[in-house]
Amino acid sequence: MLISLFIYLFYRTDRTFVNEIAIRLISFQKYKMLKARVGRLLPLNSLAIYSLPEGLWVFCITLTSKTFYVKLNKWRLNCVFIPLIFCVSLEILQLWHITNGRFDFMDIAVSLVFWIIASNILTEKDEKQNIFARPNSNSIICLASYCIVYLAHVFK
Repeated sequence: MLISLFIYLFYRTDRTFVNEIAIRLISFQKYKMLKARVGRLLPLNSLAIYSLPEGLWVFCITLTSKTFYVKLNKWRLNCVFIPLIFCVSLEILQLWHITNGRFDFMDIAVSLVFWIIASNILTEKDEKQNIFARPNSNSIICLASYCIVYLAHVFK
């Protein structure tokens, strides 16, 4: 997640929510100077700038979601699938211009690769818990990880 934050701060548009926060904390002049310096010292390609952060988010959130499920009436959804559903849904919303952003198959491909890795990294030996049952530190971290995606929101 820290790598994604770094990429957003120094390589993405100034209009993302997280960059707006940074600008308010350190001033626009200092932010622009820092961003230019980092860009010169560590040039990144477009795949790293535009697809890697989402892939890393999917990786992290898949790991935190693996031990949970959501119960909807008699239906039980394993939360490990939610990051993938979220990622594909967001891309479709971008394709239909319902949300800000640009549809990109590469974002889906990178996210799918990271999802496959994360979903196979550790096997769950514990029984899955309903994420909305008694809150505990793991469920709070998991739900907070989903909220982090708002920091990438781009204001027009």
